[in-house]
Amino acid sequence: MNATSLIQAFNERFPDAVRASHAYRGDATVFISRELLLEVARTLKEGPAFQMNFLMDLTAVDFSAFGKKPSPAFFASSGVAVKPSPEIPDEDPWPGPPGPARFVVVYHLFSLPLKHRLRLEVPVDETDAEVDSVTSLWAGADWLEREVWDMFGIRFRGHSNLKRLLMYEEFVGHPLRKDYPVNKRQPLIGPIN
Repeated sequence: MNATSLIQAFNERFPDAVRASHAYRGDATVFISRELLLEVARTLKEGPAFQMNFLMDLTAVDFSAFGKKPSPAFFASSGVAVKPSPEIPDEDPWPGPPGPARFVVVYHLFSLPLKHRLRLEVPVDETDAEVDSVTSLWAGADWLEREVWDMFGIRFRGHSNLKRLLMYEEFVGHPLRKDYPVNKRQPLIGPIN
């Protein structure tokens, strides 16, 4: 199933859940309401038309600074253009973030038997940054959800062990948020002698 037909099958199966969808450079992406995440995820995994039995990745994106200022190159003298050259037009431009929500939780799913992939995106507001856990469907989501909690501060309702994974417990804040102060000092934690 190609990206367009996968999106069409998804829209037919979940007409009330879909907020938007697109096929950007051959990748199928569907934006859904977070209230229907578990129902949609269960059908994607168990439904014969989808069979998305492999959760390849789960991450998040903070769009709070998107479009507000140009992104600098890593090194000003690198000669690397931050934006593509206007001489090379993109015939299939990325449509941009899915609305006013600050965060998007992104699920990359793959069907091993049917060999198709789908990107599922769930917009999340900053004031209520919580979605349902999918660990009941894909056990591998355990550490991925912990990483998203640790780096972005998005909670996963129903997760059995939602605690820091990469940062230490006393760390204050979530370092992949765009408003996290880069020069912030953290408490030094060491072994107790």
